[in-house]
Amino acid sequence: MSREHPQPKKYHSYLLRLWQEETDGQSVWRASLESAQGGQRFGFASLPSLLTFLVDQTKEDDPGEEVIDV
Repeated sequence: MSREHPQPKKYHSYLLRLWQEETDGQSVWRASLESAQGGQRFGFASLPSLLTFLVDQTKEDDPGEEVIDV
């Protein structure tokens, strides 16, 4: 017996890479995302910029959802 799952309205899948670098004597986190669908790569100089990108990518999917600061 097979179960049918509804198709998602929109789907995002990324490979996430995180690493720490020294910049002006301070440790900072860098990030990159690679799209599993098309291989497009996105680079981020900080974790807040990564989170902003992800919120922007999903914003139109859930217009009624509230964004929660973590």
